Parts: sequence; C-alpha cells; structure tokens
Amino acid sequence: MNEREALARLIDVAAGRVPADAVIRNCKVIDVYSGEIVEGDIALCDGKIAGIGRYEGRETVDAQGMYAAPGFIDSHIHIESSYVSPEEISRLLVPHGGTTIIADPHEIVNVCGLRGLDYMIEAAKGAALDIKYMLPSCIPATPFEHSGAVIDAAAMQAPIDRPEILGLGEFMNFPGVIGADGPTLDKLVLAQRHGKVVDGHAPAVNGKDLNAYACTGILADHECATVEEMHERIRCGMYVMLREGSACHNLRTMLKGVTPAHRCVLCSDDRQPKTMLHEGHLDNHLRICVQEGLDAVTAIRMATLNAAECFRLYDRGAIAPGKRADIVLMEDLKDFRVRKVWTAGKLTAENGSYLPEVRHTDISAVKGSVIVKDFSADKLKMHLTSGHVNVIGILPGGVVTQKQTADVQLDGEGNFVRDPAVDLVKVAVVERHQSTGNVAVGFLRGYGIQSGAVALSIAHDSHNIIVVGVSDEEMAFAVEQLRAQEGGIVLVRDGKVIESMPMPIAGLMSDQSGEWVDKKLTAIHEKAYHELGVNADVEPVMTLCFMSLAVIPEIKLTDMGLFDVTKFSFIPLEAEQ
Repeated sequence: MNEREALARLIDVAAGRVPADAVIRNCKVIDVYSGEIVEGDIALCDGKIAGIGRYEGRETVDAQGMYAAPGFIDSHIHIESSYVSPEEISRLLVPHGGTTIIADPHEIVNVCGLRGLDYMIEAAKGAALDIKYMLPSCIPATPFEHSGAVIDAAAMQAPIDRPEILGLGEFMNFPGVIGADGPTLDKLVLAQRHGKVVDGHAPAVNGKDLNAYACTGILADHECATVEEMHERIRCGMYVMLREGSACHNLRTMLKGVTPAHRCVLCSDDRQPKTMLHEGHLDNHLRICVQEGLDAVTAIRMATLNAAECFRLYDRGAIAPGKRADIVLMEDLKDFRVRKVWTAGKLTAENGSYLPEVRHTDISAVKGSVIVKDFSADKLKMHLTSGHVNVIGILPGGVVTQKQTADVQLDGEGNFVRDPAVDLVKVAVVERHQSTGNVAVGFLRGYGIQSGAVALSIAHDSHNIIVVGVSDEEMAFAVEQLRAQEGGIVLVRDGKVIESMPMPIAGLMSDQSGEWVDKKLTAIHEKAYHELGVNADVEPVMTLCFMSLAVIPEIKLTDMGLFDVTKFSFIPLEAEQ
C-alpha cells in the first residue's frame, strides 16, 4: 500500500465508510488539547487513530468505562543507568504506560564512541517501546577526564541526520556555551543547520548567563532545584523537565510552581529496575502529581502532549484523528493503574505483562571495555605534605556534593591513615579506556563504609572505574575483580568477593532481565549496608557512581584529579590553611 492509498484508507475509516482494524469501545477519553474527558470509542487504522466517536471494527475491545490516555513520553532518560539493555527496558516500561522515551546514550558513547550508539539504535529495533535517541553533545562531558571517545562537531556530521536521532543530547558544557567557546558553538550551529533540537543541562545558571544559554535555542532543562529556577527558564522560552528518578527526586518540589499554562514535562533521567518494578514509571510521576494537588488532566498533558511538542514529535502525544495509536487504558485518575497499552496500534501490554517476545541484539561489539594499565595498590598512595585536606562531602538524597575540609593522620610517607571512628575514607578513579594508567585519589565523607571496598565501572559521565574502601589493599583487590568480570559492580571484604553484578555491555549494562538485576542490586545493597557498613541514608551504588560527575557541584573526582565544579578547575588534595 502506497502513501496515498494508506491515507485514503485512514480517511475511509475515520468517515465510518469501512470498519476500523480495531475499536476500543466504551472509553473515557482524556483530551489533552481541551482538558475535557469525552466518552466514546477509539477507532484504530494501520497504527493510527482514525477517530473518536461511535465506530465499528474487525476487532472490538471493551474498555468498560476505563480512562484512555495518550501513551506516556519520558522526555529524558539514560537507558544505561537502568543497567539493562534497550530491549529489556522496553519490557519494563511499556506495562506502565510508557510508549516513547527520549533517550540520551551518552553513557555508552563515552565508553564506546559511535559504535555504542550503533548498538543502542540496533537494539531499539527489538523494542515495542519507541526509543528516540539524542546524539550525545558532550563526549567527554568535560576536558578534565579521559573517556573512551571524543565526539566533536565533525564527528557528529554523519549520525545527526540518522532518522533515529532527534537532536543533540543534554548540553552539559554550559560554561562553553555561555563563554561562546568555538568548538562548542560548532556543535550548536550543526544542530541548527540540520533543523535538530538541543536538550539542556544548566544547574544553578541564572540571570544573564541563563539568557546566554537560552538564546542558542537550547530547549529544556532537567536540573532545576527550585521553583524560582523553573520560572526563570520558562520565561526564557525553555521547557522544564520535572525529574523523578532513582537518584534525584525533584518532582514534589517543582510541582509547587506548576500551572496549566506552564511548559513542563516529566522525565526520569536515571531509573533503576528496582524503581521500575516496585514504583513504576511515569504512572508513578502522575500519582505524585495528583497527590500534590495538580489536576490529573494537566499532569497527563505534561506526560504526553507537552513532551511531544517539546521534541517536535507531532505525530503523537494526544488521542486525536491521525495521531499515532499510542494509548494507555487506566482504571482511575488517582492511582493510574494501567490495564492495557497499545503502541502504534498494537496491544503490547495487559495487566502488567509485556506481550511481545523479547529478542536481544548481539552485544559483542560493546564487550571488553574495561582496559586498565599498570594498576597496583601503590597507585592509591597519596604522598601528602599536609594533613589538612579537601574532602568530597556526600549530601543525602541527590548527586550534589559539598566541598569540605578535614584534618587527617599521615604516615611517614605522607599516606592517609584511616581512623575507624571517623567517617572519612579514600576514593579513587582508575582510567579504563585509553591505557593512560591514570589513577586519581581523594577523600570521601558521608559514605560510611567501615570495612572492605566497593568498585564500579559506572562513574558518570566518562565511566572510568570508581572505588572506595578502607584500605589500599581492599580497593586494589576490588578493581582487579571488576576488571576480571568485564565491569559492573563488585563488593569485597577481607580479600574476598562478597557480591557482584557483571555488566558486559560496555561495563554499564547487564545482559540479564530486569528482575535479575533487581535481585542482584538488592543483594548488593543489603551487603553494602550490613557487611560493609555503608550509611543507611546513602544509596551505595547510585551515590558512588556520581562522585566523578564533574558537571554537578560542588566537588568531584575524575581520573585526572580533584575537581572544583564551582571554579571549573582542579584543586590539590591539601586544603588551604
């Protein structure tokens, strides 16, 4: 059937001249355009919505008076941070009403370069979830760390026109934008020339700096911490993404400033299987919205139409004639219990079960990514000249850290001597991409570990190895075990592995099911708390993996050293007196 024939058939079904492929009968249809709830049938034709009214079809589904909403659109998520593959995240999210996600694969591209993007695009073909990708804009996130690739404007020329690419992913290098840095502007100009959108990332940027950031056409920001920041971005013409993930919980705070007129959308950013399996996805966001007093239809509009318009996905986001038939059938507008989900006109989930067969893409192109050169426990020694040191202070509940100082005991060689009574330990980042042999060491307060060590190959955004522990020997052993299992998570104690989760997909994702990952993470958390003594109010994995993210204030550690994000420069371990 050619395009003209397909259009003629859609018109015939809409006009009632021929039966629809399927009719969802007896719905309460949520109209996100008018804010109304309309009773009627929904006629489906070739993956699109033909009309709402009274229709006949070759197949009929009785909605029994349930609410029909457009499919939910997550406006910003990193699949890699779920620790599962694209095919598996589809299986987890679709039963919760997710039909489209805007995914930024900068984690795997930081590790594997465009080969990682190719894998993600290929894997998405096996998903019922429509996975749209943003081309990572900051590889590496900063010039202050080593990553597995460097993607400049020239390297973006070929992939930016791929049909799976909506635009440039979160532009984390806000100092480069504000300072009109040449190579940074080359990327923005490239997106403009190709008619592509650019997503944003501008924590704590305001005033004229925000004007400078927004005037480039960067369309959204998910890093607002206050209502005032949200309103300032909206006045600049930007969309604001209200985030509720596994690590960052900003939704309840930001909802206090939302009105129906606001350009707000919903996003997860990072969402682990435990959260998806036990709390859900955007259905959980909607529950929170209603709990906080927001009108249900306004909340649904943020999860659907607003997100579609933000990313120029004009074929979806509403239940209306001609739109893609992404439909979520729910029991109510309070708990948002999802009963059936259609993606592109196909029933893909029912009563919490994902209906399509899951077929996984070959991962061989993105395996073997943990490459460590000349590493030993000796590289963890500090050789300090002063015991007054700068410290990364963990602030519970988020990824923001505090720049702190401490007075520590040193041995005769200037190496740190840990005091078990003090919550202060070594943290190190070991480069794993370019065989540089780089190892940077710092101090971490607030993690609470009292024995053993924890090592991860997940360390945002360049994903070198990050390790924390009570001794150089335990930390070195954890790094070696992590290398042997091709990345992931390792917990050790007294020279033995007490729990681990291999992540062979770029050292970032498991090739197992979400339930398997959830069970492993549960065991990792339990042993981190009960056997290693990690603080109960700290998420032991997600917190640690953000301690190297040099674009989130105030102080972080990369493989090149201790980094002051507020100054955007390296600082010594020894603090000023």
